[in-house]
Amino acid sequence: MTARRAAPWAGVKGWTFGPRLALLLLGLGLYGLSLRLMIDAGVGVAPWDVLHTGLAGRLPLTVGQAGILMGVLVVTVSWLLLRQPIGLGTVLNTLLVGLFLDLFDFLPQPSGLGLRWAELLGGTLLLGLATGTYVAAGMGAGPRDGLVMGLARLSGLPVAAVRVSIELGVLGLGWLLGGQVGLGTAAFAVLSGPAMGWGLGLYGLGQARKPGPEAEPAAPSHPVD
Repeated sequence: MTARRAAPWAGVKGWTFGPRLALLLLGLGLYGLSLRLMIDAGVGVAPWDVLHTGLAGRLPLTVGQAGILMGVLVVTVSWLLLRQPIGLGTVLNTLLVGLFLDLFDFLPQPSGLGLRWAELLGGTLLLGLATGTYVAAGMGAGPRDGLVMGLARLSGLPVAAVRVSIELGVLGLGWLLGGQVGLGTAAFAVLSGPAMGWGLGLYGLGQARKPGPEAEPAAPSHPVD
């Protein structure tokens, strides 16, 4: 009998609940810090954060609160309409990333253009580490990944096509709301995948696997958020 392969986001093998929870919280904290660095850089942010900064500019909300609001909405839609499962990691991701983002608001903003780009690149690299750390806990996907996977299953379209469509949609909506769009948005689109691959690789996760009758589906390449 062929041995069942572990899913790429099945978690660090052999770890008990306590250490995995600590790893999850560490990953979410690093994720919030990475978003704060990229937002403070002021040269453009990831598509979902374009939407969050746009909402924060229009509503009496912080960027973190806008992210939490959208996360709750996405989880609700994914659960009620797409029947996506909700894990502890999904719930904590929805609530804590935005909270950590706001907690790091005390960090000084860079002044020179070179420092701002360095902060964006550093934030992108940190996001890759945060992704690997939180995925290694194996406690469930983030809310936006649940939406992508649910829509891909419902529509029959490839995960990549669904993700690109959603992110282009939220980017356009965020731009209309006055969100933070810039060259950094394009830089993030190019660099985030390699950064996340590096972060997952640190935990031995995300490697390509040969397809087999008992292989589980691979995790999306852009899991947090």
